[in-house]
Amino acid sequence: MPERVFNFSAGPAVMPLPVLEEAQRDLLALPGVGSSVMELSHRGKPYMAIHADAKTRLVSLLNIPDTHDVLFLQGGSRLQFSMIPINLLKGTDKTADYILTGSWGKKALEEAVKEGKTNVAWDGKPTNYNCLPKQADLKLTPDAAYVHMTSNETIQGVQFQAEPEVGNVPLVSDLSSDFMSRPVDVSKYGLIYACAQKNAGPAGVTVVIIRKDLMEQASSDLPGYLVYRNHAENDSMWNTPPTFGIYLLGLVCKWLQEDMGGLEKIQKQNEAKAKLLYDAIDQSNGFYIGHALPEDRSMMNVTFKLGDEESEKRFLAEANEVGLTQLGGHRSVGGVRASIYNAMPVEGVEKLRDFMLKFKK
Repeated sequence: MPERVFNFSAGPAVMPLPVLEEAQRDLLALPGVGSSVMELSHRGKPYMAIHADAKTRLVSLLNIPDTHDVLFLQGGSRLQFSMIPINLLKGTDKTADYILTGSWGKKALEEAVKEGKTNVAWDGKPTNYNCLPKQADLKLTPDAAYVHMTSNETIQGVQFQAEPEVGNVPLVSDLSSDFMSRPVDVSKYGLIYACAQKNAGPAGVTVVIIRKDLMEQASSDLPGYLVYRNHAENDSMWNTPPTFGIYLLGLVCKWLQEDMGGLEKIQKQNEAKAKLLYDAIDQSNGFYIGHALPEDRSMMNVTFKLGDEESEKRFLAEANEVGLTQLGGHRSVGGVRASIYNAMPVEGVEKLRDFMLKFKK
């Protein structure tokens, strides 16, 4: 096998090697079945068992209560930006609150305004989204339809350490880039959504965890795929689900449970990995300039710049030569971004830290 590099892509991102190896081993013929997972009918018993196992493992990992349902959808977070207000806001006289902490929150709002009244509860634009709001900063609407937040902004590298207090209003959160990176109290949320291609599997699967009572208010006049209720009533098989992606998501859950010891342990590892890079930034005497304020830094996406564009180009080129790849910042902000999701091994982060120290010298 060709030597694997350390891939710091923000998504699609690195996946656990044991997951890839198991999928490779069984790609042509699943044991006891004789066909590839990609060839199985989604209505047949072999795939139904895979589907159920992925859902069961996800419920166990996140300790999802019976008040919520788990859906496997398609369309990524972009579709959720529309489905959420279509199901929870459209046709009501209520207002949806949006907390804007970076690029993805802004994109979610762009879709919500098409469906009903919205309120920007806080916007980090004045400081270029380098920090998060304090509770007192939020201008929340009493009896809002929901409050939307983005748990971790991949582009700016800021991450909530705790949920904002929203009272009895449903809290909706985009967890795409820190999903399953740490324990989450699902009972605090009305809806959680996450595209899989960062921490949970390949591109093509979107996990939605929704409080069951919230699914009842959507109009039956809506296009069928856009109604959460339809997917829940059909166990995420209202249409043909992304079967191979769900299979891989189940393997990722198994890896987290059996190899990594659960979400508490993976959180500790993720925090330790992030500290390696932030220490290198903080101890560089300004050679590396972190984007996010220290108290709001992401443990998933470490974003920083060097003093000038030429130095950044050289940094990225030399890093790539030694097998540290996909480190360029998002095209909208530039700089350097190291995405160190669950599957990025400690060795990869240590190698990047060592490279940073050597490059500075």
